[in-house]
Amino acid sequence: MRFDIMTLFPEMIRQTMSYSIVGRACEKRLIQIYAHDIRDYSEDKHRRVDDTPCGGGKGMLMSVPPIDRCYQYVKSLSDTGNCRTVYMSPQGRVLNQKVVRELAGYDRLIILCGHYEGVDRRAVELICDDEISVGDYVLTGGELAACILVDSVSRLIKGVLSDEECHEKESFSDGILEYPQYTRPVTYKGMSVPEVLLSGDHRKIEEWRREAAYKLTEKNRPDLLK
Repeated sequence: MRFDIMTLFPEMIRQTMSYSIVGRACEKRLIQIYAHDIRDYSEDKHRRVDDTPCGGGKGMLMSVPPIDRCYQYVKSLSDTGNCRTVYMSPQGRVLNQKVVRELAGYDRLIILCGHYEGVDRRAVELICDDEISVGDYVLTGGELAACILVDSVSRLIKGVLSDEECHEKESFSDGILEYPQYTRPVTYKGMSVPEVLLSGDHRKIEEWRREAAYKLTEKNRPDLLK
């Protein structure tokens, strides 16, 4: 799968995406991540890409022309028809595992990262198919949100995880949180691993895990049980 991220801070993307599972997936060419600097498409001698909001207001808005020129170039780099362009925005639909699975069905995602007070709305309407939010809060820019999106989608790409069960049994994969997990030492500061997990009885262990997952969801995310 190919990810093209349009941003004012390409090094932020490259650094964040170079580690751990995602970094190894890139090395194996299971996924491709490209960061494109929107400033490269400014026609201003100072590479300016923002301007004041029409009608007044604080802050600056990213303007349409550099974004559109960047997009046209990025779009031309690959001819796959199974592509979706996403704007990372607190106004978008909230990212969850269902949305992640949906996006993992595409061959290519083009992601627009806003900054300052956001982008001129015409840019979103001109080039984007979707708006995605990573939560009901505001970030300085869309870069961290884009990295979250890429990370979560990448995990569903075949071969990225060593075992299919790694994501089939994770939190939210079946609509509830994952069961609690433990490792050695068996006892630490008076806290012990549940005995059933040491029993070797796989049927009882599976039953315990299902019940524990339900209880944890009921305690921390009761909204999921609705």
